[in-house]
Amino acid sequence: MIKKILSVLAATSLAFPAEAKDPTVLYYSNEAMGCMILRECVEDVEEVHSIRDLINYYPNSNFDPIAVEFTELLTSLNKIGVKVFLGPAHYFPAMTRGSYHTVTNNFYLNKAFMHRPHVLMSVMRHEGWHAAQDCMAGTIKNSMIAIIKPEESVPPIWREMVEKSYPKSAVPWEAEATWAGKTEGMTQKALKSCAAGTMWTDYEPTPLTKKWLQEEGFIAK
Repeated sequence: MIKKILSVLAATSLAFPAEAKDPTVLYYSNEAMGCMILRECVEDVEEVHSIRDLINYYPNSNFDPIAVEFTELLTSLNKIGVKVFLGPAHYFPAMTRGSYHTVTNNFYLNKAFMHRPHVLMSVMRHEGWHAAQDCMAGTIKNSMIAIIKPEESVPPIWREMVEKSYPKSAVPWEAEATWAGKTEGMTQKALKSCAAGTMWTDYEPTPLTKKWLQEEGFIAK
């Protein structure tokens, strides 16, 4: 099947390490993000329980236009076992806005960017789509993700954008996640399908994914 085992990141970017207070961790690096994801670095890392948490953290931002969609996404994510956290910028590689981790099934939002509602929603949709890809691969309780839609269905504009900034091996997953990140309702639909246990009837698995699901007993042959 088309699959991918994630290490620490669901998103990649250039890293510019800087010395941290903790001499064992370099801030603004993959190492720092890994430390946060594994819950070994937790200072100023806060779980998001509702839109109210964002309103309190960013009192000068207006989240009213995205409150409904954000709440629906967060509810669906929590329902399938995914928690969302706000983390300080120094726990992310430079310019990384968010990351979903397929093993711990949590994702992290970079506090430096989430004060802009449109950025918040783009990242929520993008990383939420990775959670849905995790679900497509059988269950979120594994280390694999599978593409949800046929590769040819992804609009060229998003695929071309991803090809310029991601490794070739990550393009199939990141292209559709980027598409979802810019499309209202797309991620929410997939997460609701995952929560309802209808992922493989609502979305026809690609041939290799279907073969994998049958071999592993997730769907009938």
